[in-house]
Amino acid sequence: MVRRVFVEKRSGFAVEAQMLKADLRQSLNLPGLNELRIFKRYDVEGLDAKNFMAASQSILSEPNCDNVYFDQMPQVFGRVFAVEYLPGQYDQRADSAAQCIQIISQGERPTVRAAKIYMLYGDLTEKDVTEIILISSE
Repeated sequence: MVRRVFVEKRSGFAVEAQMLKADLRQSLNLPGLNELRIFKRYDVEGLDAKNFMAASQSILSEPNCDNVYFDQMPQVFGRVFAVEYLPGQYDQRADSAAQCIQIISQGERPTVRAAKIYMLYGDLTEKDVTEIILISSE
């Protein structure tokens, strides 16, 4: 069974999202970009519910800094896109998570897939969103 969790930095800790928003507003001249949120999505297969909950609270997120959402993200009112590695490409984040989960569960290494999900809010055209996607995918 594949279990999914979304992790987002709380507003005071979302430095990556704040910096990316400022950079996009300046470099692409997007004054209409009002807010940007970044989620990390993890799909974990081969782990029971108890170990998945433990991993979600200690490996995949930092309880003091992160909001954790299971199975689905909060409701979306903006534009959303995800960036992830293709099958066969090395994903350091997913590999590190799988190694750590194996250590705490003391069992078989689970299969972990990771992605970054971007939510864009504001007055953006399709061209603006396409430019943001191209920059974020690099």
